[in-house]
Amino acid sequence: MYDCIVIGAGVIGCSVARELSRYDCKIAVLEKEEDVCSGTSKANSAIVHAGYDAQTGSLMAKLNVKGNKMMKKIVEDLDVHYINNGSLVVTSNEQDIPKLEELYQRGIKNGVEDMQIIYKDEIKKIEPNIADSVVAALYAKTAGIICPFNLTIAFAENANVNGAEFIFDTKVTALEKKEGYWVVKAQDKTYETKTIVNAAGVYSDVFHNMVSNKKIHITPRRGNYMLLDKKVGNYVNNTIFQLPNELGKGVLLAPTVHGNLIVGPNAEDVDDKGATCTSKEGLQFLTDKASMSVKNPPLNMVITSFSGLRAHEDGHEFIIGEVEDAKGFVDCAGIESPGLTASPAIGEMTAEIVANIIDLKKKNNFIEKRKGFNSTAKMNKEELNALIKKDKSYSHIICRCEMITEGEIVEAINRPVGAKSLDGIKRRVRPTSGRCQGGFCTPFLIDILSRELNVPKEQICKNNKNSYLLTGEIKQG
Repeated sequence: MYDCIVIGAGVIGCSVARELSRYDCKIAVLEKEEDVCSGTSKANSAIVHAGYDAQTGSLMAKLNVKGNKMMKKIVEDLDVHYINNGSLVVTSNEQDIPKLEELYQRGIKNGVEDMQIIYKDEIKKIEPNIADSVVAALYAKTAGIICPFNLTIAFAENANVNGAEFIFDTKVTALEKKEGYWVVKAQDKTYETKTIVNAAGVYSDVFHNMVSNKKIHITPRRGNYMLLDKKVGNYVNNTIFQLPNELGKGVLLAPTVHGNLIVGPNAEDVDDKGATCTSKEGLQFLTDKASMSVKNPPLNMVITSFSGLRAHEDGHEFIIGEVEDAKGFVDCAGIESPGLTASPAIGEMTAEIVANIIDLKKKNNFIEKRKGFNSTAKMNKEELNALIKKDKSYSHIICRCEMITEGEIVEAINRPVGAKSLDGIKRRVRPTSGRCQGGFCTPFLIDILSRELNVPKEQICKNNKNSYLLTGEIKQG
């Protein structure tokens, strides 16, 4: 019998698992994919939002601002790359300056610090490539950028080290309430648990509606993105937004913590909860909008495009709490932007709700800190030589674009909640993330995965268990 089962291993589910692992309890995280960070958490803007956009008094606003303030300690404790680069909401129309004032005042009410409205000359000083048409901007210094993959993975690793169990390739198909506990059915397996946390992203309405007569509806809201080469990663310094509208915060341009430039997203409501395809129209929309923020956006340097789905709840609000007519079932539903920013606060809040339901007690041996992945490309000569002396595989470069070594890849596979697929390695240490998008290193990654997992190469997948790369040998060597 588990004390709590978390459904979904995205950034919210993993944050909840980490916070629950502070307590003396038995936890499992069930995930239908082969790895953590396989849904919304892998395809988003990677922004730590300041908190001026959400409506004052909403749970979304409260947890956005709290999550932003928690992030500095989180990234220090978990050794996750974060840059406090600030953000600009720009306008090219003087008649829209009152809308910037409205965002500023909302930010003040929400508790956001270090904001100001700045004008053309000052904007040019901090963003030399800003579009000539831009006349004013809301400057929020507390905004930042982060790696959503590594934040999610860090939550998961730390939760696992503290006792949380992660069970992958396990699609939950039914939930049944018993006297004092729940039965969770997943394909041919059954789990018993005192409580359930629903952190299933765009599928969170499916699980809520299985157990409650008070239905909710989640609309998958698709956004296309373009990722640009590191050669233009410094084209902007801050995260640059356009004025938000009813569909979201608008198209942004931002540096990434890894040195790329990201452009996106658009916003398109879809019916299919798995519709992560890009569209010609969506990418053209990004192209048109980018030139409204910066002059001559270097879109000839795109190395890949992708799309992600946001879990948009009809009331545009986070739904967090025990379901009234399903005791012991706790929702984390409708977690769209700023969900990544709010994830530490959501994890803390949800764990406290669960702890109160079943009277959990904090344990005194919680391991707070986690060491991040070795990155040979960032090491000085002395650090690198010392590491190679311990393990010479850190001298063997596998990914030439990102300068990733065999040692880093082996580490990604063998750490707690380790990688089992090409994309799992990519999210942890970045091979296949560069200019060639895996054209050079993929065969070597297959070899290493096969060796470390002790499985045939034909069983190695790109991501989920149906995405095989090889079917067999065509000749004997």
